[in-house]
Amino acid sequence: MIGTVESANMPAPVLAAYSYCEAVTGQQARNFAYGIRLLPTPKRRAMSALYAFSRRVDDIGDGALPGEVKAARLDETRAVLARVQDGAVEEDDTDPVAVALADAARRFPIPLGGLDELIDGVQMDLRGETYETWDDLKVYCRCVAGAIGRLSLGVFGTEPGARGAERAPEYADTLGLALQLTNILRDVREDAEGGRTYLPADDLAKFGCSAGFDGPTPPEGSDFAGLVHFEVRRARALFAEGYRLLPMLDRRSGACVAAMAGIYRRLLDRIERDPEAVLRGRVSLPGREKAYVAVRGLSGLDARHVTRRAVRRRA
Repeated sequence: MIGTVESANMPAPVLAAYSYCEAVTGQQARNFAYGIRLLPTPKRRAMSALYAFSRRVDDIGDGALPGEVKAARLDETRAVLARVQDGAVEEDDTDPVAVALADAARRFPIPLGGLDELIDGVQMDLRGETYETWDDLKVYCRCVAGAIGRLSLGVFGTEPGARGAERAPEYADTLGLALQLTNILRDVREDAEGGRTYLPADDLAKFGCSAGFDGPTPPEGSDFAGLVHFEVRRARALFAEGYRLLPMLDRRSGACVAAMAGIYRRLLDRIERDPEAVLRGRVSLPGREKAYVAVRGLSGLDARHVTRRAVRRRA
C-alpha cells in the first residue's frame, strides 16, 4: 500500500526513470536481483538506480571499444555523477539513470563518492594493473565492490540502537570484498582470456600458477587446488567478518544482504568442491537454489546465526 501511494505521488518522469533502472536490473543483475526483490518498494527502486549506474560503468570497462574511447566514456560518466552530486539533474533530464539516482540520493543518505571509487576501479582495469599482494588487490576490490557495499548501506540504513552500528560501513565494505574475491575465483579463466589477472602474484607463485590460466586444465606442475582452497579460506574469513552487519539491519534489508551473500557463499562451496570447474566454464547456481537462499534470508536464519555466534564470542 505504501509503495502504491508513493508511486501515485511520484512525478511521471521519475517513476519512468526508476522503471527503466528496474528493467536493467531484472535483465542483467541475476544474483543481485534475487536480493533486492525482498526490499520494500522505495529501497528496491534506489538499489536499482545504483545498480543501473554501476552497470553502465562496468559495461564501459568490459566492452570492446578502444582504450581511449573507454577512458573518454568513463570521464563522461563521472561528469554525470558530478551533476547528480551537485543536485543539478532535473526530473525531465534525458538520462533516466541520472534521474533515478538523483531522486534516490534525495531520499536516502547514499555516499555517492562510492560511485567515484567504482569508476577509479574500472580505470585500474583500463591501465592493466596487476596485484603483487593481497593488500594490493584489496585496494581494487574496495573500489569495485567494497564501495558498492557502503553505497547499499546508505539505502538500507541501520536499526535504531543497533549495537556496534558505527562499524556498519566497515562490515559492508568487507562483505563487498568477500563477494568480489568469489567473483575473481569464479571468473579466473574468463578474465585470463581477456588478458586480466587479479589473483595476487605472490599467491600464484606460491602455488606454481604464475604461468596463468589459458586453458581448461591447470598449469603443468602447479597446485591449482591448493591455490583455490587458499583463496576460498580468505573469502570465508571475509564473509564471516562482513556478516556481522546483518543483525544491524531491519528484517527486509537483512534478508536482501543475506540472499545476495548467501548465493555467493554457495558458489564458493561449489568452487571448493571442484576447483578445476572454474577453468572449464562459469560456475553458477540453478534458479531454484537461489530462490531457496532468498527464502532463507527472508526467514532471518542467517542473521540469527550470526547473532548467536557473536554472543558466544563475547561470552
